[in-house]
Amino acid sequence: MTTTHDPAPGLRTDAPAPERRRPQRGSRRRVTAAGLDLRVSPYLYIAPFFILFLLFGLAPMFYTGWVALHDWHTIGGQGDFVGLDNFTAVLGQDVFWKSVFNTLSIFVFTAVPQLIAAMFIAAVLDANLRAGTFWRMAVLLPYVAAPVAVAIIFSNLFGDQFGLINNLLATVGLPEVQWTGSSTASHVAISTMVSFRWTGYNALILLAGMQAIPRDLYEAASIDGATRVRRFFSVTIPMLRPTLIFVIITTTIGNLQIFDEPRMFGGAGGNGPVGGADGQWKTITLYLWEVGWRHANLGRSAAIAWLLLLLIVLIGLINFLIARKIASENGAKR
Repeated sequence: MTTTHDPAPGLRTDAPAPERRRPQRGSRRRVTAAGLDLRVSPYLYIAPFFILFLLFGLAPMFYTGWVALHDWHTIGGQGDFVGLDNFTAVLGQDVFWKSVFNTLSIFVFTAVPQLIAAMFIAAVLDANLRAGTFWRMAVLLPYVAAPVAVAIIFSNLFGDQFGLINNLLATVGLPEVQWTGSSTASHVAISTMVSFRWTGYNALILLAGMQAIPRDLYEAASIDGATRVRRFFSVTIPMLRPTLIFVIITTTIGNLQIFDEPRMFGGAGGNGPVGGADGQWKTITLYLWEVGWRHANLGRSAAIAWLLLLLIVLIGLINFLIARKIASENGAKR
């Protein structure tokens, strides 16, 4: 029987110490490349969007701000530095405030019915309908139509003398409506055009949000005796809050920037009056275009663009807070 004795501490032994294997140069490179790939790749994947946004989003916006601070002509180009004179000149004109009123009026007539209709259509599509794909594609058809074509068709429908709407009103004994002569009537007509194009698009976005809600919540609510309407307001609306906020913000931005529909309404093409003979439906974008390209004053037009941006941010923030409050009233805060 043989016994082994451990060497005393501090004494050298004859047995060679185990060699620590150093990573070879090729493996070190692979490890370094893998770590660099994990750290850098996500930024590279999202970089194209931010590069394009910088070139075509932020850069034109700041350049517009630079133009707004100068006396700028379409032919002569950059002139003297005028500071905030373009802003004060725009804010001092009644036509600007009238265009702000028209824009907000059309926005209210458009946004509220459009969101209600989109929510209703999304709820119907979320049910088990036959040929569901067909109906989802059908509600998107107005969105793919050319906005100018939609504006021309609806302008004929809302014609003062030979329009289909007035003919139907006369058939049932109601008085005709002067769609192009009244501010309120013209705003309703333009809102109808905008809602026709965007309601189906918003409905599909809301439908995608509804289908992401766990069905267990609906089953639990049904077991508790909740009706279909109660489940919609107590489950669907609170769970749909992120999607609803997104739709409201995008709707706000789009409706405050409408140009094609009011530009084509009433057949006011070419060199005719912009936004009606008395500016009944002249929106901010129409006023911006008129000042910049008809009056050849790009500096003042750029100032209007920046004021429109501030208005969109303000209205979007208000809508965000309202939507957040409505969606949180019937459910727990997520």
